[in-house]
Amino acid sequence: MKEFSEFRMPKAVFYGQNSLSQLGRLTAEHGSKVLLVSDRIMEQLGHVKRCIEYFEQHNLTFVSYLDVNSEPTDQHVTEALHLCEIEKCDVIVAIGGGSCIDAAKAVAVLATNEGYIGDLGGKTSINKDPLPLIAIPTTAGTGSEVTNVTVITNTQLDIKMMIKHHAFLPSVAIVDPSLTLSTPSHVTAATGIDTLCHAIEAYISRLSQPLTQNMAAAAIESVMKYLRTAYQNGNDLEAREKMAIASMQAGLAFTNASVTLVHGMSRPIGALFHVPHGISNAMLLPAVLEFTKEYAIDSLAELGRIIAPNLKALSNKELADVTIKEIKQLCADLKIPNMKAWGVDEIKFKQVVEKMATDALASGSPGNNPRVPTLQEMIKLYQHCYNYDFQPAQTINL
Repeated sequence: MKEFSEFRMPKAVFYGQNSLSQLGRLTAEHGSKVLLVSDRIMEQLGHVKRCIEYFEQHNLTFVSYLDVNSEPTDQHVTEALHLCEIEKCDVIVAIGGGSCIDAAKAVAVLATNEGYIGDLGGKTSINKDPLPLIAIPTTAGTGSEVTNVTVITNTQLDIKMMIKHHAFLPSVAIVDPSLTLSTPSHVTAATGIDTLCHAIEAYISRLSQPLTQNMAAAAIESVMKYLRTAYQNGNDLEAREKMAIASMQAGLAFTNASVTLVHGMSRPIGALFHVPHGISNAMLLPAVLEFTKEYAIDSLAELGRIIAPNLKALSNKELADVTIKEIKQLCADLKIPNMKAWGVDEIKFKQVVEKMATDALASGSPGNNPRVPTLQEMIKLYQHCYNYDFQPAQTINL
């Protein structure tokens, strides 16, 4: 058992219906000139306008950067940072999915620390506090509003860079479940499975601790109970609220216990084939759990008791199988595609699969998995996932 553990989170979290109404007051407490980071969809939905109205009520001046897309890149960061600097902004507000929040995190840190975003926390140290950041998620998935991680694509190398440092923690998170009501069903599915991945990986991670396991378990229970409802009926506010809280819980869990093999393998798929993050995670999750099962029987059995309490008398091995079976069924119900069905080109896939495996291992996340694959095992696991069938039970022997 570890001698001690560390647990970090934002200084303040506001959650529940109508919590967005606090935005103007909270922003004014942190600065006077706002950089609002978002995207065109948030603008179309009226969320950007609502933020601006709250700024104006508190006499705040602002500028907006609305060109983040589904996968934030170093180019987005450069453009938003330039706007922040020339306008002399002293507080940042991000509203949208994890992409908007991740881009804003990078800008907040770079505004006070020189260097390239990919070097921060590694080759280049972060010595100065970032600009205050208020993060407002509009999807229940990434948990980025409470994490110390940003994921940015290096456009020169086609690599998704996961950069982890406490400086990337937002100052304030506002989690208003009503903002997720407009989320389309396919995005609800993708972001919901992302939440599940965060929670499961945090639970089985070699770096897990009691606090992270408690939060991860609560998130898993909510996802398995409410994600189908949110997917089938996007106006069900109870399901949306439960998923929003689960996303936040899973975010707090993995930011303190780390993700593992699923996320390590997922990033290269997103970088090279532009598959949305939640979908690429979902493509991998059941197969990775089957690969990991024999090294995490007890942990997966504990999750089985949460997911299927009526079966808790089964043996640990049987309960681990139940866990994987239930997760596969959830993916099937949400119509999660494999890579082939998504449209990942098979010829290019075969050409880059070794690079994907190399990049995945280099990210460090797979090293936190109970079973750490070799490079060749990773390549075979990618190949297995390309045509993965979510319906029948499968056994992976690599």
